[in-house]
Amino acid sequence: MPDAAQSIVDFLTRLTAALGVNATVNVEETAAGPRINLAGEEAEILVRHRGEPLKALQHVVDMAYGRTLPDDQRVFVDALEYRKGKDAELRQMAKLLAEKVKQTGLDQQLGPLNPYERRIVHLAVAELPGVTTESVGDAFSKTVLISLRK
Repeated sequence: MPDAAQSIVDFLTRLTAALGVNATVNVEETAAGPRINLAGEEAEILVRHRGEPLKALQHVVDMAYGRTLPDDQRVFVDALEYRKGKDAELRQMAKLLAEKVKQTGLDQQLGPLNPYERRIVHLAVAELPGVTTESVGDAFSKTVLISLRK
């Protein structure tokens, strides 16, 4: 495991212990960067309230360690593979809406989404010919507009 990933694992281990959450920290190395999954019965607390605690934890890890990874890698923090499932749902929804745009010619919107979620939508739609995406809005959470490529 690269040093940066080990530092993040150590941090998350100390943090969860300090919060009184008994969780194991597992790392999966991917081309995009390490995917860190917190597991165990008590990790469920991180996915409550539509994953808001998990989003906050991701933000803390990004701020503390985001610049320590090589190249364009990012660290992904998950709990009980909650985000992995949500990411797959979001990709599926984006592709479904993109197909609807191709069939009807009418723009479709998805959101509001945080930057991580928008990236998933942009990448999923980019795999499909004939459609394009654009983030719309001026806040942290923006809507992604899916439309026919001109």
